[in-house]
Amino acid sequence: MFTRNLSRSDLALIEIERALGTSSGVAAESTRPSPATAHAEAELSDDERRRAAGLMRVNHAGEVCAQALYSGQAALARDAATRTRLLAAAAEETDHLVWCGERLDALHSAPSVLNPLWYAGSFAIGAVAALVGDRVSLGFVVETERQVEAHLGEHLHKLPAADARSRAVVTQMQADEARHGAQAKAAGGMDLPAPIPSLMRLASAVMKAVAYRI
Repeated sequence: MFTRNLSRSDLALIEIERALGTSSGVAAESTRPSPATAHAEAELSDDERRRAAGLMRVNHAGEVCAQALYSGQAALARDAATRTRLLAAAAEETDHLVWCGERLDALHSAPSVLNPLWYAGSFAIGAVAALVGDRVSLGFVVETERQVEAHLGEHLHKLPAADARSRAVVTQMQADEARHGAQAKAAGGMDLPAPIPSLMRLASAVMKAVAYRI
C-alpha cells in the first residue's frame, strides 16, 4: 500500500482545516447520540430561551477551546501513548461540540462569532504545554477538566428547569469531563503550580462573559 509522509506544510494545512471546521461546526460529527433526544422539547419563554442559548453558546465555545487544546497538545506530544489519550478525549469532546451546536439550533441561536479566536488561543496554550513536557501537558488537561466540570455544574443551576434537553446534554458533558480529568491524572498529569490555575480561571471567565453574548 502506498503511504505518504506528510510534510510540515501538509500538517499545517490539516490543522488549518481542522480549526476552520471546529470553529464553524460544519465538519464535526458525533459518535454518540445526543442525550437531548431522550427528552421532549420544552416550551420556553423568550427570556428562558435567551438564557439557555447564552449558556449553551458558552459551552459550545468551551468545546471549541477543548478541541484546540487537545490538538495543540497532541501535535507536539513526546509520547505516543499520551498522544493517543489526547486524541481519544478529543473524539468525545467532538460529541459535546455537536450536541451544543444542535441545542443552539433548537433554541434559534448561533455559536460565538469569536470561535476562531478561542481556537487559536487554546491551540497555542496546548502546544506550549506539550513543549514543556507530557506531565505538564496532562496537568493542563487535569486542571482544565476540573474547572470545566465546576462551570458545567453552575450551568445546571442556571439553565431553565423546563429545558430538559439542554440539562441532559450538560449533565453528560460534566460526567465525561470528570472522567477525562481522572484519566489524565492517572496517566501522570502533574498539579500545575500557582498562579497557572488562577490565570486559567481568569481567562475562562473572560471567554464565558464574552461568548454568552456574542
